[in-house]
Amino acid sequence: MNWFSVLSGLLGGLAIFIFGMNMMSEGMQKSAGEKMRVILGILTKNPLMAVIAGTVVTAVLQSSAATTVMVIGFVSAGLMTLPQAICVVIGANIGTTITGQIIAFDIEDLVWPIIVVGFAMYFFAKKERFKNIGETIFAFGLLFLGIINMSNVMKPLSNSPAFTETIAKVADTPILGAITGLVMTLIIQSSSAVVAIIQNFAKQPTSDGVTSIIGLQGAIPIIFGTNIGATLPSLIAGMGKSKDAKRTALSNLVFNVTLTLLFMFVIPLFCMFVRFISPAGSVVDDVKVISRQIANAHSTFNLVGAVIWLPLCGVMMKIVKFIVPGDDDVVDESTPQYLDEKIQEQPVFAMHVCVKELSRTAGFAEKMMVCARSAVKNKSQSDIDEVTRLEDVVDKLQDAIVRYITNISTQTSLTEQQAVRIAALMHVANDVEHVGDRCVDIIKVVHTMIKKEYEFSDEALEEIEGSFDIAKVMLENSIKALEDDDKKLARMVLEDEDRIDDLEAKLRKRHMKRLKKKKCAPNLSVVYTEILHNIERIGDHCKNIAEAVLGDE
Repeated sequence: MNWFSVLSGLLGGLAIFIFGMNMMSEGMQKSAGEKMRVILGILTKNPLMAVIAGTVVTAVLQSSAATTVMVIGFVSAGLMTLPQAICVVIGANIGTTITGQIIAFDIEDLVWPIIVVGFAMYFFAKKERFKNIGETIFAFGLLFLGIINMSNVMKPLSNSPAFTETIAKVADTPILGAITGLVMTLIIQSSSAVVAIIQNFAKQPTSDGVTSIIGLQGAIPIIFGTNIGATLPSLIAGMGKSKDAKRTALSNLVFNVTLTLLFMFVIPLFCMFVRFISPAGSVVDDVKVISRQIANAHSTFNLVGAVIWLPLCGVMMKIVKFIVPGDDDVVDESTPQYLDEKIQEQPVFAMHVCVKELSRTAGFAEKMMVCARSAVKNKSQSDIDEVTRLEDVVDKLQDAIVRYITNISTQTSLTEQQAVRIAALMHVANDVEHVGDRCVDIIKVVHTMIKKEYEFSDEALEEIEGSFDIAKVMLENSIKALEDDDKKLARMVLEDEDRIDDLEAKLRKRHMKRLKKKKCAPNLSVVYTEILHNIERIGDHCKNIAEAVLGDE
């Protein structure tokens, strides 16, 4: 037997499989598009819905590690609580078994037609939606092509005495099987790929031509090991994050380790149950049904885990809090709270955290407006200093958001709609920062007033404060419209912008009348009109944000 041919063929098939799986994930994400955002709402509902959401997200992303890493980012950002995250992680473990169920289908004769149809749709379709569907179908075919290649190169292995003796030792020693699955997953970095290898290897017959070379009882401990190995990316993702993020990563490890320890003692009974629920249940280790039995074992393992741990979510929290005690340190305001680099490859969710960070930044800009308003009225140095301090915070956050948005567009392919939204978010980030700039401009005017000892009349102050109030509401509504994708609220902002434009013109006329009646000093005209103009410009920036929300109408 040529070991080089076997090894290169196995690795080549694995490469095609992983490439197809990643491409299928990308195609499914594009096809689902903004509908994926609905799942974010489900994540905050009851525990069962969180489990279902975790399962669905993992089925789309084709990776429990990707889902868990994303959830860790959400927890670290405060977008998700620890109990919600634990439930989603449980669902992610269920979702990762779906790939194995797909692989268990015997569609070898249909692989090339699937590839041809998928390629034709992807290459010739004009509409983006059909291109995305074609990409998914094409990738699905590639996934199975990789499986077929691995299966073909594995056939000579069953005739190697040295190899069959080694496999026999692994099959007869569950702990060795679990370690094998763990090590394979750590090397390949994909539990789904390892499961696919085991399913295909198990289909290789012994000398009798019927019985699996490893059997269900030998394959099951390896599957247990892959589940534990799959927790490594989440453990790494939790490093340097908040305490609850670390606890979320640990909950994934606790879930899989405890289940493995439990099932290790009942493997023979577990095998009997799996055979009972699988096709041709009376046949033991027949190569024709072994792949489906392994897939069912994997699914059952995680479903039973969900049934056990879902009611014991509180116990899980106590365990992970015991391992990671204490509270988080206070983070600097200018440090992004929601942005997580590991989420960037999932554009729908990455844009969601961008919007949350934009909303947080707008909150600082709103504080600047409040302080600027107070500074105009009271000429308070503390208000002036606070505006200056917050300007630095807003500038740093805006810079971080822009870099994050840029990375989203460069690290992953986007749908046309997503590309439009990314561009809109870039403009929103700039407009939020410009709101802060206008507040700084107003503070410069206040400096002039203090230096020259200018005093506004009560009527002029009331007009300025009224303009500030309108601009403040506009900023709040424009950001709320962005967060909720609320078109109606965005249109209200546009109406308010017309209002603030009209108000500025009206107040200028009133000021001129006061000048004629000598109710206001002429030297205040410049500072009065400059303050009003900067408030009106804040309204313009809010209008731009609202137009970004309405941009895809």
